Amino acid sequence: MMATQRTAIRRRLAIRRRAHRPPWSARKSGHGSILAPLAATVVATVALGVGVALARGERERRTRRKHERQARRFAPIAEETLGVGLRRMALGQLDVAIEALERDTGKRSPEERVHEARKALKRLRTLLRLLRSELGERLYRREHAVVRDTGRRLAEARDTEVLLATLDELIARHPKKLASRRGVQRLRAGLQGEREGAAERALAASAVPAGALGELRAMRARVEQWRPTQMSELDSIEPALERLYATGRKRMRRAAKADGSRGRMRKMHEWRKRVKDLRYAQEMLGAGKRAKRADALGELLGQEHDLAVLGERVRKAASPHAPGRRTRKLLLRLIAKRRKQLRKRALRDGAQLYAHKPKRFVRSVRKASKLHSSGRR
Repeated sequence: MMATQRTAIRRRLAIRRRAHRPPWSARKSGHGSILAPLAATVVATVALGVGVALARGERERRTRRKHERQARRFAPIAEETLGVGLRRMALGQLDVAIEALERDTGKRSPEERVHEARKALKRLRTLLRLLRSELGERLYRREHAVVRDTGRRLAEARDTEVLLATLDELIARHPKKLASRRGVQRLRAGLQGEREGAAERALAASAVPAGALGELRAMRARVEQWRPTQMSELDSIEPALERLYATGRKRMRRAAKADGSRGRMRKMHEWRKRVKDLRYAQEMLGAGKRAKRADALGELLGQEHDLAVLGERVRKAASPHAPGRRTRKLLLRLIAKRRKQLRKRALRDGAQLYAHKPKRFVRSVRKASKLHSSGRR
């Protein structure tokens, strides 16, 4: 029989000491306190809870952002009737404009905020034109005035930004002729000085006062009261769509026949606004591919108009940043040449976009649209 090893515990038992805990001398190097794993478990549990809470919060934020994007989508949504969709789009664009004008999160530059607000307001104007007969003349004029006046307050910031970009594009096209000219550099420095701070000024309380934002918020409250059942049929807005297309067609013909620099500039710009209306109207109805054609034409007309505005600025010899006579003549010649190219392309593309008579156009939009007379297919 093996002799039992005399351990510390046996020695304690042998002298009748209480054995409910081992002596400290019995703890070996590999043994740790139970408090350490308990603390680690508590920390891990807390960390897991925090992680779950953070994940849940992020999931909720993503869901809110998804719903917000869906609500602001400027196109039909599945199972959505025309009336419900148009009201949702109007509310969404009002939210975009109000948020851009009142909230500076630091994530967007003032120029981006101005651009977003102006684009939302333009979409709203087109939507109101489509619903003019449904809203009634009095309500239409009231809402249209709110959107128009707010947009005008932001126009200066956009103009200064575009003038500089247009001059830079012209210099890039003719670097040998323009890049090193002191008159061009002086003009560019002047435009850059005008641009700096223009967006901040446009967003300041003096330019967009609380009253203007109040008008947009009041308009949003009125839009919430729209009755979708009164405009649930695509047939209800087809006359307005037909007029919109017919007006653009007439403006194109007038632009093609216009004489004189100023008259042509005005006629081309009027046509451009109707092309923009056509684009937004087709986006609202879900005719996305057709809307892209109108968007491309609108970009051509926009470039032509921006060059025309730049030409007007170059002609102002009294400006402290005006180029000299020779540089001015060169700039005007290059601007006129580029405008002529853009006009030619725009009229060619416009002839294709406006190839159909208005009634046939409306029928084609009905086929291309994701809506029909009783709502979604």
